[in-house]
Amino acid sequence: MIILGIETSCDETAVAVVEDGEKILANTIASQDEVHEAYGGVVPEWASRTHLESLPVLLESTLKKANVSWNQIEAICVTQGPGLLGALLVGVSFAKSLAYSLHIPCVGVNHLEGHLQAAFLEAKVSYPFVGLLVSGGHTALYDVKNVGDSQILGTTLDDAAGEAFDKVAKILGLGYPGGREIDRLSRYGNKETFCFPRAYLDSENLHFSFSGLKTAVLHQVREFEEPFIPALVSDLAASFQEAVMDVLVEKTRRALCRTGYRTVVVAGGVACNSRLRERFKEVELQKNITVFFPSAKLCTDNAAMIAAMGYHSIRQGKASSYSFSPFANAPLVIGSP
Repeated sequence: MIILGIETSCDETAVAVVEDGEKILANTIASQDEVHEAYGGVVPEWASRTHLESLPVLLESTLKKANVSWNQIEAICVTQGPGLLGALLVGVSFAKSLAYSLHIPCVGVNHLEGHLQAAFLEAKVSYPFVGLLVSGGHTALYDVKNVGDSQILGTTLDDAAGEAFDKVAKILGLGYPGGREIDRLSRYGNKETFCFPRAYLDSENLHFSFSGLKTAVLHQVREFEEPFIPALVSDLAASFQEAVMDVLVEKTRRALCRTGYRTVVVAGGVACNSRLRERFKEVELQKNITVFFPSAKLCTDNAAMIAAMGYHSIRQGKASSYSFSPFANAPLVIGSP
């Protein structure tokens, strides 16, 4: 079965062609970083307009790259939510119109389920596992029993980890998106220079909180006179990043203890972070567990993961009608409770 995937949940326009839910024939992404850089964050209206402009061109180039004709596509899968509502509306409307004209099913896919499915496009992952989804809009731990059968174990109560990275980067006067800059600078900094808080590490719950950490960085910066010397910025970045990593890794370890699982899948944009990968490699060796990270292109928002998840929905008889609508907010439970 050849599936066309479309992703427009935030600021990446993505189109992919995937065969049988696991073989990527083409996976293209049009970044909007330059559009939003001047604002230090995503401007929803600009994101929606850019999706509208990019989708037709990206679709044609993706089909050509996949060497697939229109009559070979058997279904279209599109991100239904969560995300920016205007951006989602562009993708869903485009997908529905296209599917209707081709007389094929159109399937709405939960963006979070798509992220958890991304690792399966590159590796043989076995169920069940603990899923750590960490991105600009979401930070959560899931008990993933099977495809489409996941229950939340803990979520962020305020800022997502990726959001905290972007906000701290702005405080430090770095570029956008901030996650990449902090990751780069941290390699030259001393992570022990500043002692920042690690929220909820003294609690048994599996929830996250990063707003206090962001505020602590802001207060620390205000104690210094500008301009910062480069070494100070690197030390601040490294100390902040390590605080985030400590929480993510420790909470995941506790989730493994609670579920008894031996496998972790880390997904979402922050999964690109080099320090996070180093820390989980250490845990993998120490605790005799297996940790899967998708490649960088499958960590960020992409359409291959949407097509893959949609394929399984179709196989399970969950194909949507054309009447489904996008949703902005994430449900606490995805799939079966």
